[in-house]
Amino acid sequence: MILNDLLGRKLSIMFSAVPSAAGYALMAGAHGLWMLLLGRTLTGFAGGLTAACIPVYVSEIAPPGVRGALGATPQLMAVFGSLSLYTLGLLLPWRWLAVAGEAPVLVMILLLSFMPNSPRFLLSRGRDEEALQALAWLRGVDADVHWEFEQIQDNVRRQSSRVSWAEARAPHMCRPIAVALLMRFLQQLTGITPILVYLQSIFDSTAVLLPPKDDAAIVGAVRLLSVLIAALTMDLAGRKVLLFVSAAIMFAANLTLGLYIHFGPRPVSPNSTAGLESVSWGDLAQPLAAPTSYLTLVPLLATMLFIMGYAMGWGPITWLLMSEVLPLRARGVASGLCVLASWLTAFVLTKSFLPVVGAFGLQVPFFFFAAICLVSLVFTGCCVPETKGRSLEQIESFFRTGRRSFLR
Repeated sequence: MILNDLLGRKLSIMFSAVPSAAGYALMAGAHGLWMLLLGRTLTGFAGGLTAACIPVYVSEIAPPGVRGALGATPQLMAVFGSLSLYTLGLLLPWRWLAVAGEAPVLVMILLLSFMPNSPRFLLSRGRDEEALQALAWLRGVDADVHWEFEQIQDNVRRQSSRVSWAEARAPHMCRPIAVALLMRFLQQLTGITPILVYLQSIFDSTAVLLPPKDDAAIVGAVRLLSVLIAALTMDLAGRKVLLFVSAAIMFAANLTLGLYIHFGPRPVSPNSTAGLESVSWGDLAQPLAAPTSYLTLVPLLATMLFIMGYAMGWGPITWLLMSEVLPLRARGVASGLCVLASWLTAFVLTKSFLPVVGAFGLQVPFFFFAAICLVSLVFTGCCVPETKGRSLEQIESFFRTGRRSFLR
């Protein structure tokens, strides 16, 4: 959070290469569990740093007309990277997989060295000439950037360098931060992390006979395709439309899973639920599901539908909107706070998933996730502004003035 404002967006991303490279080196040459844990901790720290910095950097350098597509690119590349590492994992030993993790770090450093810093960050540090050069480089030599530069410069000059605690409580400052935080909170409460973590166990518990290597590949392919759809349509349909569609799809999928588990046929044997300890299945005298029954396709299709809905809306768009709606002076720290809230929520949900399943049954979490999707629909309609085609200065001006005409 602090590095984002201290070093700037670009240098913070480049700095993340240090713990990332060190972490992969430790894992590749590990001679004990402590080296693996330390390496994983370092790469996790680097991942958290980039998660807070990359969306902000992309939103600050992108033109309004393509900011949606570019803002979805980090999520698209994350899914593509996961698929690539999964494929390499089938071919390479785990030590060489850690060595392969060094390659993207080096490529990132190389490419970023040719990129300018964020013009908005440079202006906030009083480096006006450098900011103008950076904006001209980003927009192209033939583009007239003076009007855009003056808009950014005027917005920066009207603000002090630091946000006081008194100003942080002002509506124009706390409202966009609250919107970004709640979006990150609701994103995780839809159930994406526990569903992905316990995916194979959920399939086992619902008699979906799918080898682990197949479900990982299918999930990755569905996520990649869905994020690609979001990237291509975000600047055409708008953020809110995709958020509505995404939440509706996730609601239908979670509700279907909950109803199937509650009313549907039982697994072939209790042993098939070994991945979800202490699950109460009720009266086992009910008809058992045959593994080859077409009915067992319901949880598979519903889960894939949920992942598709998440990946085309609430997955990438919450990252983009976080960097779009946060005010400039609070953008660095607040983006880190949003990432922290998101991952803490994911951790709590993942740790509490099995105890809840053991106490109330597997259907209860899915009914809860479905209810959260309904809340997300209401929240999107009431609190989330449409930012398609708007500059970051126009978005910040909306929160400052509250003009409803901005939302049309």
